[in-house]
Amino acid sequence: MTHSELQKQSVDAEDKMRSDLYGLLGRLLFAPPDQKLLTDLAAISGDDSDMGRAFSTTKRLASSIDLPSVVEEYEGLFIGMGRGELLPYASYYLTGFLNEKPLAKLRNTMRDFGIAQNDDVAEPEDHIGSLCEMMSGMIVGRYGDAATLAQQQDFFETHIQPWAGHFFSDLEAAELSRFYQPVGTIGRLFVEIEKDAFSMQ
Repeated sequence: MTHSELQKQSVDAEDKMRSDLYGLLGRLLFAPPDQKLLTDLAAISGDDSDMGRAFSTTKRLASSIDLPSVVEEYEGLFIGMGRGELLPYASYYLTGFLNEKPLAKLRNTMRDFGIAQNDDVAEPEDHIGSLCEMMSGMIVGRYGDAATLAQQQDFFETHIQPWAGHFFSDLEAAELSRFYQPVGTIGRLFVEIEKDAFSMQ
């Protein structure tokens, strides 16, 4: 067994849950869900916390909404005719323009971690879905060795924390958000949880 495989085995349950939640957000934000994902979301349960209630709302909506409606909502929010209601990119939120310094800084970080851009993906790498997927992979060692907490904190505080909470709040309040409204709540609360947890390190 390689050192990397041993590290992956040593990822604890809490970090696995963090990775899974980042992965779910990445999956929902980078592309519209397929029927299997809607079915999986319809089977989740939530407790009485703010996060739990947001998951319960997601469960209810995933159980009642049809796939074409979710796809139409996603396209209206993020694609649109020329552009969607929201532009889910770090560069846009931090500078007001696409493809700016936050993207260049992210690409440098990606090189440091050996994270390669998928040639089949046209979206800039600072898309919120990509960033969530990267964080998910770093936690469990999908790109090699699992990132240390210090490395995770640096990535989070550099590329996610400065803008993602604002984006998720915008997603909650977006005119077109129905299925994606509780997704915005989950993302906003998760960013707050991560921020608080890292500040205690």
